Amino acid sequence: MKPAAFDYAVPRTVAEAVEALGDTGRKTQVLAGGQSLILEMHLQRIRPELVVDINRIAGLDQLGVDGNTLRVGALVRHGVFESAQAVPGPLGALFARAVVNIAHPPIRSRGTMAGSFAWAHPASEWCAIGTALDADIELHDQAGRRTVAAGDYFHGPYRTARRPQELITAVRFPLLGDDVGVGFIEHRRTHFCFAQVAVAAALTVRDGVISEARIGLVNCADRPLRAHAAEQALIGAEAGTPVDGYRLPDGHPFARAGRIAATQDAAPVAEPYADVEYKRQAIAVLVKRTLCQAADDQRSRGAQHSDAQHSGAQRKGDHR
Repeated sequence: MKPAAFDYAVPRTVAEAVEALGDTGRKTQVLAGGQSLILEMHLQRIRPELVVDINRIAGLDQLGVDGNTLRVGALVRHGVFESAQAVPGPLGALFARAVVNIAHPPIRSRGTMAGSFAWAHPASEWCAIGTALDADIELHDQAGRRTVAAGDYFHGPYRTARRPQELITAVRFPLLGDDVGVGFIEHRRTHFCFAQVAVAAALTVRDGVISEARIGLVNCADRPLRAHAAEQALIGAEAGTPVDGYRLPDGHPFARAGRIAATQDAAPVAEPYADVEYKRQAIAVLVKRTLCQAADDQRSRGAQHSDAQHSGAQRKGDHR
């Protein structure tokens, strides 16, 4: 690494970290996983005067459930979520589907979810999931703690509501009910590229009718998006019988939601290998396929629940 000269602080507590960040006379950066920061410092596109390494702060690596909320500490690494059992229920399944799209194993072993929220890259999988699920970001400074909803947190590429003197200590997600189906699909040029487009979905279908839908869009604007218009178009629609997402009729609610997401919710930015028209087409296709995946996931969960109830009833009968 060939960065510009910088000072280096290694706090042992959150209080020490925010005290170092509170020195507003210097440009500061927080080092957690460093997967984005180190590269930018190497290229000298970022030239901090002080780097605050939070890896020695006890407790920031904790992942836990408090009531109906999952709290992900600032030092919880991406790789933790590769196991669907790391987080209860459908939320764990959604995280497991999404995380394998993040770079490659060495990166996932060091990079952190909170670091993704701090960096705020438009192609971040975690940021779009957090926006879709109404996650909260915990921020600490010397004055205390505040919480910002993900929908209000992102201001554009690399720009957020976090102040320079604040430290992200955790991201909080509401747990998803057992009757929620989840899906995540990503499209990119090569395995190691950022997503050109990706979609996260959480879907609830009751008696064949869609009662709730959440859709997160990755790299479909200058910040992560929740596809509100597409979600509204789904509420009250009949999900129908299982359909292959690759052969979905144009009149199906999932196909219609894809078109709405592409034209009304998204504001794609052209890239060297993906112009705006290409990205809108990709959004429409990925939204309908991800919704199909979420619907299949919910049906599978319902079948497993029914099988478990049936097995339990049989066991009770055997003991009579």
